[in-house]
Amino acid sequence: MTKTRIGSHLNDTTRLRVRGKDTLSEVVGELSFTEGFYLVVTGRVPTAPQRKVLDAALLVLMDHGLTPSALVARIVADSNPDDIQIPLAAGALMVGNRFAGTMVGAGRVLSDGMSFQGDRREWAKGLVAKFRESKRRIPGFGHPNYKGVDPRAARLFDVAMTAGVKGDYIALLKTLSEEIDADAGKQIVLNATGALGAILHEIDFPVEAMRSVAVVGRCAGLVGHVLEERSSPISSEIFAFSESIAYEEELY
Repeated sequence: MTKTRIGSHLNDTTRLRVRGKDTLSEVVGELSFTEGFYLVVTGRVPTAPQRKVLDAALLVLMDHGLTPSALVARIVADSNPDDIQIPLAAGALMVGNRFAGTMVGAGRVLSDGMSFQGDRREWAKGLVAKFRESKRRIPGFGHPNYKGVDPRAARLFDVAMTAGVKGDYIALLKTLSEEIDADAGKQIVLNATGALGAILHEIDFPVEAMRSVAVVGRCAGLVGHVLEERSSPISSEIFAFSESIAYEEELY
């Protein structure tokens, strides 16, 4: 028999349940959205520190201005003005390995480091060497605009430590950051997605679900962009710019 532990089916109107809790008496009006999100993903109601950290993680990537996800959502909204879910879905599809979603890569790296049997600084040195040899960038590091310190990462660490997390993953990430800087001979920015990979580990949020934090948070921000596109559109300017792009004939 096929089973689910997430929630009861809508046909069962006498017993609305989610993760073993009564939806109406134990969830709605009792838990915040952040707590409900943690519950449905993990099966547990978060502790106060876990809720505080997840709340910060959802907020930090909510909006960064006219980023690719916001631009895509606005352009799609121009074509589908009556169906808000369509531009939101289109914008959410921009969350990936290049934009906003690399916390899952950072999370996997930190999982490997935490399970390493031996000196973790040696692990960090070996990881840096492996990525350098393969000419790959370590997820969670580097940023086109921030230099030195990403203030979002610093704030996330501050929130997490103040909330009372143990701090092992944060310490491991900072060790890795030090070895990356030593190898590069300069400071490489530890960015917000790297910090997210560490603080989500600190609250026992599963690695395979970490990117969902960026998606859920960013969707909330995209609602604002989609609504603003109706009253203060920018799509027309984007379309006008596209008309200015020169066509170059290529001879085969």
